[in-house]
Amino acid sequence: MPLHESESIVLKTYNLAEADRIALFLTRETGIVRGVAKGSRRLHSKFGSALEPFSIVNLEYFQKDERELVSIQKAELVVSSFEAASEPPFLRVFARFADLITVFAQPNLPAPLLYRMLRALIIIAAEKDADLTAIELYFEVWLLRIEGFLPDWSVCARCGREFDPVEAAELDADDRLQCTRCSVKGRRPIAPGVRNTLLRILRLSPAEFLTDVESHREILRELSAIVFKMLSQAAGPNQAKATARPNI
Repeated sequence: MPLHESESIVLKTYNLAEADRIALFLTRETGIVRGVAKGSRRLHSKFGSALEPFSIVNLEYFQKDERELVSIQKAELVVSSFEAASEPPFLRVFARFADLITVFAQPNLPAPLLYRMLRALIIIAAEKDADLTAIELYFEVWLLRIEGFLPDWSVCARCGREFDPVEAAELDADDRLQCTRCSVKGRRPIAPGVRNTLLRILRLSPAEFLTDVESHREILRELSAIVFKMLSQAAGPNQAKATARPNI
């Protein structure tokens, strides 16, 4: 029964028996991990406040091959999100992120890019006056990209030609873009700014993207509606609760 160590993000916890918890983590090395933290509900537990949702911790756990739940030995707090998570808008948005991660990510499968992205968003969102709507869009775009559901909006889906930065395009039934040369009557036109904003999200860090969102609010709303449709279709009809956006 090997001991594993990894920086991890606490996604959710559930009460178990009188003194224990089941905790769900996104780990840097091995993706999603579920485990039992024995005694974590006791007043003087060794875990302290380290199992609060969206805290970043150094996690140690034992795992047996035949068991789904690992045995959590230690969770040392690296970054606390207790104050931010006490704010309902933050909690609603990041609880949805946790639900979406459990829908799309596979247990015990490394997801380093997903981990880094979520970690950065937690730290940014904990700051005062963080734009949670833009953070939500950034997360959704990258989740689709990481899981292989995001169409390539840099080229025409039909002819493969790369779009010019100021060129308009049209959205087909599969949420791919086609140039006006390949267009079919009745398709939805997409302004260059909408396409370029999605490509900017893929190119920029969260902090860089969030510095210039206020002046593009209408474009963000249009892109957000398209991305939400992509996400809902990728998740499937049985995951409507997980994909539904909260009122921030």
